[in-house]
Amino acid sequence: MIILFGLAGSGKGTQGKNLSEIFGWRWLSVGEAIRQTGGYEDIINNGGLIPDEDVIKIMDKQIKKAEDEGFDVILDGYPRDKDQADYIAETMADKIDGAIILEVPKEELFERLALRGRDDDKERASIERRFEIFETNIDLILPILASKNIPVEHVNGVGKIEEVTDRLVEVVKRLNPEATEQENDVNGGEIEKSYGE
Repeated sequence: MIILFGLAGSGKGTQGKNLSEIFGWRWLSVGEAIRQTGGYEDIINNGGLIPDEDVIKIMDKQIKKAEDEGFDVILDGYPRDKDQADYIAETMADKIDGAIILEVPKEELFERLALRGRDDDKERASIERRFEIFETNIDLILPILASKNIPVEHVNGVGKIEEVTDRLVEVVKRLNPEATEQENDVNGGEIEKSYGE
């Protein structure tokens, strides 16, 4: 299991899907999982946070389903905060090969987010607030992972999508020497080759 972290616009969704296709693993995005579960639209639309216990239940179910079907997992955006990190450190540390942080300068992220044109990406102040929340949380999450000897790698997220994917593939192989490249996409559908998703 690999955890993928990154600020909004860093490309972790695109890269998570790329890696899942390359290695034949299941890509599990916390945002996607919550949207698929349904019932949280009002909280999301009002900029609120889903309760930790709900997020944990949703992701537990998704991880168990993937594992039952024989897939290794790429976690995208989970854990999001200290409580979620505490939970996975206690319950699944032995399954986690490592965590990867995609690093992109903030000015480039502002440009990428403006290009993708979502409503929540239009206000610079709200984007900066999202960045602050992520940075506060990651500073709490990383020591928890370290306490369980889970390695954390920092990867340069600047460049063409394929270049960043190549860097990530090398890191994944280092974190999980058993990871092998696959012929078939286990997630179905074409992967969107852009940072505008």
